[in-house]
Amino acid sequence: MADEPSKLDISDEMIAERRGGSGKMPSDMPSWMATSIVNIDKFSKWVGNVVCWILMPLILAMTYEVFARKLFHAPTIWAYDISRFLYGALFMLGAGYALSKGVHIRADFLYRNFKTKNQGTIDFWLYILFYFPGLIVFLYMTIGYVGESIQRGERGMDTTWMPYMWPIKTCLLIGIVFLLIQGISELFKSYWAATRGKWPGEDKC
Repeated sequence: MADEPSKLDISDEMIAERRGGSGKMPSDMPSWMATSIVNIDKFSKWVGNVVCWILMPLILAMTYEVFARKLFHAPTIWAYDISRFLYGALFMLGAGYALSKGVHIRADFLYRNFKTKNQGTIDFWLYILFYFPGLIVFLYMTIGYVGESIQRGERGMDTTWMPYMWPIKTCLLIGIVFLLIQGISELFKSYWAATRGKWPGEDKC
């Protein structure tokens, strides 16, 4: 008899799922904290649902470019810029939603084996010491970049189309704001895990 197939290691996915806020908030969690987590996660989900539609013009632009280049020998001057702008917007504007689902890349090969309380403690202090300070500095710098780009009428100089750069830089700015907002929810979840030994989404009661 053949050996049974080994179980797929989905520990990382389980960590991501339980931090996604899919379950009800614990009954003993302060109402202001529970409301904040739920509303922020709902907002990030709504943003994710809207931002995913960027894929449609991205696919259409690239498909048009392929047909125009290969069949009619008439490559566009705009497809390259459009594709990188749309992909960049998709990546940045959807970053907050990705954080809410716990799917950002992280070194979980050690973390996955820690107790939930230790995971929460590590996450809580990493958010306090690195995540928020880093994003706040990044936000400050990006505001300057966007303002300067608009003021100068900055254009991309690496293609003949030379598109304005401020729209994609604005997406970067908005994406940072979304990350900061979702970070508040993640901070509360981490605090709860650090003090109670379980992630809020694990409470199905």
